Amino acid sequence: QVQLVESGGGLVQAGGSLRLSCAASGIIFRNSGMGWYRQAPGKQRELVARITSSGMTNYADSVKGRFTISRDNAKNTVYLQMNSLKPEDTAVYYCNRIGLMLSWGQGTQVTVSS
Repeated sequence: QVQLVESGGGLVQAGGSLRLSCAASGIIFRNSGMGWYRQAPGKQRELVARITSSGMTNYADSVKGRFTISRDNAKNTVYLQMNSLKPEDTAVYYCNRIGLMLSWGQGTQVTVSS
């Protein structure tokens, strides 16, 4: 059964940090590029970071230098380290495979207070 389970969100003050995790099951994780997406209220879901199966990374300009995506193939897990958080980072964060996407998980809420 294919499943994506995100965790690690919460309420944090501006300037703070959070580390999100996404556990994937039912796919050959090590062969999959993975991405972190976010959706703020009233806005479209956007891709903020991605990592290829070989570990190459790419970031949206809005998070570059503050967010770091990484992966642990032994644990079928992708991470998003978020530093220097801003109120505009407030959103529900999701992970998904790059390319042939999977059913979305429930996401994890990140709220950054000013």
